[in-house]
Amino acid sequence: MSEELIKYFNKQPRIGTLSTASKDGKVDVAFFGSPNMINEKTIVMGLGRNRTFANLNENPNAVFMIMEPGESPLQWKGIRLYLKMTECETSGNKLHEIQGKIGEKVGMETAKKMIHAYVAFEILEIRPVADFGQSWKKSIGAE
Repeated sequence: MSEELIKYFNKQPRIGTLSTASKDGKVDVAFFGSPNMINEKTIVMGLGRNRTFANLNENPNAVFMIMEPGESPLQWKGIRLYLKMTECETSGNKLHEIQGKIGEKVGMETAKKMIHAYVAFEILEIRPVADFGQSWKKSIGAE
């Protein structure tokens, strides 16, 4: 992994999707703009009390995907990050920090109502948005 990946993942504005599944395989996908890659192995984000949060508490595995359109499917940019939740806190300093960061964009009162948990993920695997025999670096325009 590299600084290029961290820069690509954290650039704003951007929207990505987080896909999760419950312990019995019921899937969900939701869009998020605020996840942050804090180092080459870790992504952190705030979650509401919702289906994504419930699924992660039953099954810690997820996929976060970012896509950027191109003129043809071969020219689309993006990545898929395969993740495992390693930390989930519904109180304490980490929750307050993530609420504060989100509060800068939407207001603190709204952030406190929206964000129920601080979640950290370990990055297990990185793949391009579409596997056309290219690396994830090429998929984000870093090669």
